[in-house]
Amino acid sequence: MRPLLLLLSVTVSACSASPGQEIAQPEVRGDARALDGDTVSIDFRFSGADSVEKKQQCERSGSCYPCGKVAQDATARMLRSGEATISLVGSSSYGRPVAIVSVNGLDLGEQLISQGFAVPATKYLKNDPERATRYVEVFEDARRHRRGIHSGEWIEPEKWRRGERLACERR
Repeated sequence: MRPLLLLLSVTVSACSASPGQEIAQPEVRGDARALDGDTVSIDFRFSGADSVEKKQQCERSGSCYPCGKVAQDATARMLRSGEATISLVGSSSYGRPVAIVSVNGLDLGEQLISQGFAVPATKYLKNDPERATRYVEVFEDARRHRRGIHSGEWIEPEKWRRGERLACERR
Protein backbone atom coordinates (compact mmCIF):
# COMPACT_ATOMS: atom_id res chain seq x y z
CA MET A 1 0.00 0.00 0.00
CA ARG A 2 1.43 3.33 -1.01
CA PRO A 3 -1.28 5.94 -0.42
CA LEU A 4 -0.94 9.53 -1.03
CA LEU A 5 1.65 11.32 1.09
CA LEU A 6 0.83 14.18 3.35
CA LEU A 7 3.44 16.82 3.92
CA LEU A 8 3.35 18.14 7.46
CA SER A 9 5.37 21.28 7.99
CA VAL A 10 6.55 21.86 11.51
CA THR A 11 7.80 25.33 12.23
CA VAL A 12 10.19 25.82 15.11
CA SER A 13 9.10 28.94 16.93
CA ALA A 14 10.89 30.79 19.69
CA CYS A 15 7.52 32.14 20.83
CA SER A 16 5.91 28.77 21.59
CA ALA A 17 6.99 28.61 25.23
CA SER A 18 8.57 30.79 27.87
CA PRO A 19 12.34 30.57 28.16
CA GLY A 20 13.30 27.38 29.97
CA GLN A 21 9.75 26.01 29.75
CA GLU A 22 8.97 23.06 27.48
CA ILE A 23 5.48 21.88 26.66
CA ALA A 24 5.14 18.08 26.34
CA GLN A 25 3.73 17.06 22.95
CA PRO A 26 3.12 13.67 21.35
CA GLU A 27 6.19 12.36 19.60
CA VAL A 28 6.20 11.89 15.84
CA ARG A 29 8.93 9.85 14.18
CA GLY A 30 9.62 9.69 10.48
CA ASP A 31 12.10 10.67 7.83
CA ALA A 32 12.29 14.45 7.88
CA ARG A 33 13.80 16.94 5.47
CA ALA A 34 14.57 20.64 5.77
CA LEU A 35 12.38 23.06 3.85
CA ASP A 36 14.34 26.04 5.11
CA GLY A 37 16.39 26.97 8.16
CA ASP A 38 13.59 26.57 10.71
CA THR A 39 11.01 24.38 8.93
CA VAL A 40 11.03 20.61 8.44
CA SER A 41 8.57 18.22 6.84
CA ILE A 42 7.57 14.65 7.61
CA ASP A 43 5.54 12.47 5.23
CA PHE A 44 2.59 10.41 6.49
CA ARG A 45 0.80 7.55 4.75
CA PHE A 46 -2.98 7.48 4.90
CA SER A 47 -4.36 4.56 6.88
CA GLY A 48 -6.71 2.36 4.86
CA ALA A 49 -6.83 4.46 1.68
CA ASP A 50 -4.64 3.59 -1.32
CA SER A 51 -4.59 6.34 -3.92
CA VAL A 52 -3.48 6.15 -7.51
CA GLU A 53 0.24 6.92 -7.73
CA LYS A 54 1.62 10.33 -8.67
CA LYS A 55 2.90 9.12 -12.08
CA GLN A 56 -0.02 6.75 -12.73
CA GLN A 57 -2.11 7.15 -15.87
CA CYS A 58 -5.76 6.20 -16.32
CA GLU A 59 -7.74 5.92 -19.55
CA ARG A 60 -10.87 7.79 -20.50
CA SER A 61 -12.43 8.12 -23.94
CA GLY A 62 -9.57 6.15 -25.51
CA SER A 63 -6.67 8.21 -24.20
CA CYS A 64 -4.50 8.36 -21.11
CA TYR A 65 -4.71 11.15 -18.58
CA PRO A 66 -2.57 11.77 -15.46
CA CYS A 67 -5.01 10.49 -12.83
CA GLY A 68 -2.22 10.32 -10.24
CA LYS A 69 -1.52 14.03 -10.64
CA VAL A 70 -5.26 14.75 -10.50
CA ALA A 71 -5.42 12.82 -7.20
CA GLN A 72 -2.43 14.72 -5.83
CA ASP A 73 -4.06 18.03 -6.78
CA ALA A 74 -7.32 16.96 -5.07
CA THR A 75 -5.40 16.20 -1.87
CA ALA A 76 -3.60 19.55 -2.05
CA ARG A 77 -6.95 21.39 -2.48
CA MET A 78 -8.43 19.62 0.54
CA LEU A 79 -5.36 20.41 2.65
CA ARG A 80 -5.58 24.10 1.71
CA SER A 81 -9.23 24.24 2.80
CA GLY A 82 -8.47 24.19 6.54
CA GLU A 83 -6.28 23.00 9.36
CA ALA A 84 -5.12 19.39 9.19
CA THR A 85 -5.37 17.05 12.16
CA ILE A 86 -2.98 14.10 12.11
CA SER A 87 -3.89 11.06 14.24
CA LEU A 88 -1.13 8.49 14.26
CA VAL A 89 -2.59 4.99 14.07
CA GLY A 90 0.15 2.67 12.94
CA SER A 91 3.79 1.89 12.73
CA SER A 92 6.05 3.10 9.99
CA SER A 93 5.31 2.01 6.45
CA TYR A 94 7.86 2.69 3.70
CA GLY A 95 9.68 4.81 6.29
CA ARG A 96 6.64 6.98 7.01
CA PRO A 97 4.23 7.01 9.97
CA VAL A 98 0.67 5.83 9.23
CA ALA A 99 -2.11 8.26 10.13
CA ILE A 100 -5.72 9.28 9.79
CA VAL A 101 -5.63 12.81 8.38
CA SER A 102 -8.63 15.10 8.77
CA VAL A 103 -9.29 18.61 7.52
CA ASN A 104 -12.27 20.52 8.87
CA GLY A 105 -13.40 17.31 10.57
CA LEU A 106 -13.44 15.32 7.31
CA ASP A 107 -11.31 12.18 6.90
CA LEU A 108 -9.08 12.81 3.85
CA GLY A 109 -8.75 9.10 3.07
CA GLU A 110 -12.52 8.76 2.97
CA GLN A 111 -12.82 11.93 0.88
CA LEU A 112 -10.28 10.66 -1.68
CA ILE A 113 -12.13 7.35 -1.96
CA SER A 114 -15.47 9.17 -2.28
CA GLN A 115 -14.11 11.41 -5.04
CA GLY A 116 -12.83 8.39 -6.93
CA PHE A 117 -9.08 8.92 -6.43
CA ALA A 118 -8.34 6.06 -4.02
CA VAL A 119 -9.45 2.55 -3.14
CA PRO A 120 -10.12 1.17 0.33
CA ALA A 121 -7.28 -0.87 1.80
CA THR A 122 -9.38 -2.59 4.43
CA LYS A 123 -6.70 -5.15 5.29
CA TYR A 124 -5.01 -2.29 7.14
CA LEU A 125 -8.20 -1.37 9.01
CA LYS A 126 -8.82 -4.62 10.89
CA ASN A 127 -8.79 -2.69 14.19
CA ASP A 128 -11.22 -0.08 12.82
CA PRO A 129 -14.14 -1.99 11.22
CA GLU A 130 -16.41 1.07 11.26
CA ARG A 131 -13.94 3.06 9.14
CA ALA A 132 -13.42 0.04 6.85
CA THR A 133 -17.19 -0.18 6.28
CA ARG A 134 -17.45 3.55 5.52
CA TYR A 135 -14.53 3.36 3.09
CA VAL A 136 -16.12 0.44 1.20
CA GLU A 137 -19.51 2.21 1.08
CA VAL A 138 -18.09 5.46 -0.35
CA PHE A 139 -15.98 3.45 -2.83
CA GLU A 140 -19.09 1.68 -4.14
CA ASP A 141 -20.89 5.03 -4.40
CA ALA A 142 -17.98 6.59 -6.33
CA ARG A 143 -17.92 3.61 -8.68
CA ARG A 144 -21.69 3.69 -9.19
CA HIS A 145 -21.57 7.42 -10.02
CA ARG A 146 -18.38 7.07 -12.14
CA ARG A 147 -16.43 9.69 -10.16
CA GLY A 148 -12.70 10.15 -10.65
CA ILE A 149 -10.91 7.04 -11.91
CA HIS A 150 -14.23 5.22 -12.19
CA SER A 151 -15.09 7.31 -15.28
CA GLY A 152 -12.82 5.08 -17.36
CA GLU A 153 -10.19 2.33 -17.17
CA TRP A 154 -7.61 2.18 -14.40
CA ILE A 155 -5.24 -0.20 -12.62
CA GLU A 156 -5.45 -0.71 -8.87
CA PRO A 157 -2.60 1.24 -7.25
CA GLU A 158 -1.07 -1.88 -5.69
CA LYS A 159 -0.96 -3.63 -9.10
CA TRP A 160 0.37 -0.48 -10.79
CA ARG A 161 3.26 -0.35 -8.29
CA ARG A 162 4.11 -3.96 -9.26
CA GLY A 163 4.40 -2.90 -12.91
CA GLU A 164 0.96 -3.55 -14.42
CA ARG A 165 0.03 -0.86 -16.97
CA LEU A 166 -2.87 0.11 -19.21
CA ALA A 167 -2.39 -0.27 -22.96
CA CYS A 168 -2.37 3.52 -23.39
CA GLU A 169 0.59 3.79 -20.97
CA ARG A 170 2.68 1.40 -23.07
CA ARG A 171 2.28 3.34 -26.32
